[in-house]
Amino acid sequence: SQPCWSEYLVTRIEQNMVVSCTCPISECRAQPTTAFIYSILSSEEIIAKYEKALLRRYVECCSNLTWCTNPQGCDQILLKDGLGYGAACSKCSWISCFNCNFPEAHYPASCSHMSRMTCAKCSHGFCWRCLKPWRPNHKDYYNCSAMVSKAAWQEKRFQDYNERCTFHHHAREFATSLRNRISSIREMPKIRNLTFVLDACKVLEQARKVLAYSCVYSYYNQDTESMDIVEQQTESLELLTNAL
Repeated sequence: SQPCWSEYLVTRIEQNMVVSCTCPISECRAQPTTAFIYSILSSEEIIAKYEKALLRRYVECCSNLTWCTNPQGCDQILLKDGLGYGAACSKCSWISCFNCNFPEAHYPASCSHMSRMTCAKCSHGFCWRCLKPWRPNHKDYYNCSAMVSKAAWQEKRFQDYNERCTFHHHAREFATSLRNRISSIREMPKIRNLTFVLDACKVLEQARKVLAYSCVYSYYNQDTESMDIVEQQTESLELLTNAL
């Protein structure tokens, strides 16, 4: 009956399972069509949730589409279409990375830098962010048999780079907060010409972002020949950013 179907579909929609739902009769695997669902549902709110579920499924099925990864929330759909490493969202200007699951573009650090670390002694890989094993079958990664002195040096080195990276992320959040406060002041009738300050805040945000991910890049590429130049450029950028 229609009331039974309505209750069933509403429940599936609320549980975000409507796209894969089938006839409630156990031996029947038929799926309700979109036209049938529209004919059963009457609530505009439920219909809107159903349409969002269809849109989510469509984006998930298209390899060249993805959602904006802005952690503050954004419902914009992005077209990858050869953009590669990252592109700014046309709605919120957040820059997402299309090549990995990290929530934003992280130049100059590579995608592998942002997620994986490898033990120099046993070659075990584990996640930078959660420290869980990269491969679930490794049970003893906290008790690696590497030399204590070398392990302590590696830990100190990691802590140094991690602290620098965290500092730049916090400084970037400060620049964002400052830009938001200035934007609200700018709305006042007598104080409108603050574009140059807003531009400076945007530059600060971008510089702090690059400096943060430069720490990750430097941590993984310490022994390469080009690191002297990279470190010099990073130091120069940091001095100029602090001055700004």
